[in-house]
Amino acid sequence: MSHRNATVLPDDKQLLALEEKFDPEMRFRPSVPPGTLLISVLLIALSCFHYYTAGFGLLRETTHRGVHLAFVLGLIFLVFAGSKAGESRVVRHGLASPGGIPWYDWLLAIGVALAVLYIPYTFEDLAFRVGNPNAADVAFGTVLFVALLEATRRSMGWPLPIIALGFSFYALFGPYFPGLLQHAGSSWSQFINHQYLTSQGIYGVAVGVVATYVFHFVLFGVMATRIGLGQLFLDIASSIAGRYAGGPAKVSVFGSAMFGMLSGSSVANAVTVGSLTIPAMIRVGYQRHFAGAVEAAASTGGQITPPVLGAAAFLMIEFLGLPYQTIITAAIVPAFMHFFGVFMQVHFEAKRYGLRGLTEEEMPKLRQSLKMRWPTLIPLFLLIGILVSGRTPYLAAFVGITSCAIVGLTTSVRGNRAHNWALMVALHLALMGIAFTDFDERIKLSIFSVAVVATVVLMRVLRIRGRIEPAVLVEAFETGAKYALAVGAAAATVGIVIGVVTLTGVGFKISFIITGAATSIANALSMIVPSYLIAFQSLTLLAALVMTASVCILMGAGIPTTANYIIMVTVAAPTLVQLGVEPLVAHFFVFYYGVLADITPPVALAAYAAAGMAGSDPFKTGNTAFRLGIAKALVPFVFVFSPSLILVAKGFTWYDFTVTFVGCVLGITFLATAFSKFFLVEMKRWEQALCIAAALLMVAPSLTATLVGVAMVIPVLLRQLKDWRLTHRAVAH
Repeated sequence: MSHRNATVLPDDKQLLALEEKFDPEMRFRPSVPPGTLLISVLLIALSCFHYYTAGFGLLRETTHRGVHLAFVLGLIFLVFAGSKAGESRVVRHGLASPGGIPWYDWLLAIGVALAVLYIPYTFEDLAFRVGNPNAADVAFGTVLFVALLEATRRSMGWPLPIIALGFSFYALFGPYFPGLLQHAGSSWSQFINHQYLTSQGIYGVAVGVVATYVFHFVLFGVMATRIGLGQLFLDIASSIAGRYAGGPAKVSVFGSAMFGMLSGSSVANAVTVGSLTIPAMIRVGYQRHFAGAVEAAASTGGQITPPVLGAAAFLMIEFLGLPYQTIITAAIVPAFMHFFGVFMQVHFEAKRYGLRGLTEEEMPKLRQSLKMRWPTLIPLFLLIGILVSGRTPYLAAFVGITSCAIVGLTTSVRGNRAHNWALMVALHLALMGIAFTDFDERIKLSIFSVAVVATVVLMRVLRIRGRIEPAVLVEAFETGAKYALAVGAAAATVGIVIGVVTLTGVGFKISFIITGAATSIANALSMIVPSYLIAFQSLTLLAALVMTASVCILMGAGIPTTANYIIMVTVAAPTLVQLGVEPLVAHFFVFYYGVLADITPPVALAAYAAAGMAGSDPFKTGNTAFRLGIAKALVPFVFVFSPSLILVAKGFTWYDFTVTFVGCVLGITFLATAFSKFFLVEMKRWEQALCIAAALLMVAPSLTATLVGVAMVIPVLLRQLKDWRLTHRAVAH
């Protein structure tokens, strides 16, 4: 791809190479001129389209989604090979393979683009024939259906297309299914009509969210990384945690938390932060598989870390009809619990093996780093400010992206003069005028154009050199589009699943089955558990939660978080709501468990990326990462039984929040000690068992249960303290 020849920072080149190596969603096949240039132009055009619409007005819904999807699916056939062999084989330019891409992939790219654009092109006429598609509708719909499944297979693998095919089979052959699952069935024409001509299928909410929210924040994350904000975060993390026991691992946790503010991608987080922390962890004594696992487990938290979060958070806006600032606020405590859980296991592991922290020579100079990179914080502050002000997330992303470009081009790492600052301030004032005024779109575009021309002229006249070259902006737009291809295909494919649910009503049937199974389990448990300890209704809800969590984890073994979340929200969240769970809490429950997808064997993408950098066994790394992530796996259950932990949930009280929060922190801590087999000294088996039992009680949203849990660990604490004193006396003598 052209980015390899672009003028980018060396670190950026290395990171891109790592991402392409370990992330199947970034594994592009090689191309040759003129294909390379054309693909680069199309990728940049896709980013420019979204950047323009974010700042100057969205198109009609169907048109906007159509243009987005046409670019995404068409590009997938150009940049992703149809087989493993094609990922690395360079094909010569010729009549059968223009630009090194086989002729049939060009045909598929053009065909799927035409099939997608057919809908916005005939939109005015569709209102008169929805429910009664003509032959052209069915033909184009069939092309899109088949091509979409193939595009998703190429960019993400088999699991998601197989799930979509399974749901489609159910829709078409409903009469042949047993019992409650039986339905009238659907003809192919009716099926295509629902999936293709309505907004409840392929062109549904998932595609709309990716086209209007997700893409913009992905691009912002890439831009912020390019100007050096990610490096600043890593320097801050190193300064905070690097000097303590197991320092590099703690830097990994802090760095992933901070970098997660920019990137909603687990793999991108693991590659970026891990390229620095994994070698450092190995150097101080961590086993290779553990070093990779720490980075993988920490990186998954990027998807639930405000203000950007992952794609699923933007879907919540549409599903729940809530403002983005509400979602951000709700994510604060879940994100904290995630990183705290990983941090505590890292801490006890480091203490157990006596692993050192970073030396002064190994740590960055924070004062120097802040002096060089503090302007890179401006885009992030502006983005957060606009989000909090209540304006649209895509406008916030537009401002953030533009501010990244301004800071990157007008300020240098060192030696800024007065005119550098003057130009940066003037351009930001123009940006605020575009963002916060009600001027006509043409006036805003005129202001933007004048600002761009003035910037180019002044930079040449005043000889202003920024911290990045203009070519880096082009590369960032290209890379940002790359990140969005696979998630765009996944969103459209999940639309097939949603379409089947709305067409057949299977969601209500699944809810009935889950509720019935949960009731049966509750009946069995009520024979053992006294009613004064837990009510029958709570037992039923608990059983439903366990089943939902288990399915989330199992599905996460095959499909990424976003697809997992959409499917589970469609089929399982209604059940939880029916059992009395607040919708926001139900969505966060599914989202939190869906995050485990990237560290759930056998398809633990983040763990595999980290294992590749650590030189460790991928499966062993994935299992260890899952173990590190499981320490906070009980927290979503707490959301449900004590919604106050989700700060904006109904019925929030500071008393409930404090009791629940303290209990969770203590529970996660003692669960981490049990898994690490260490507290002050090596733990005995009975101590591990007691800590696990106590942790389960501590995380229960009850002051009584928390106090009972604390009482249970007292013998452990006394034994640990006694042996610790003996050990230190022996060392002293």
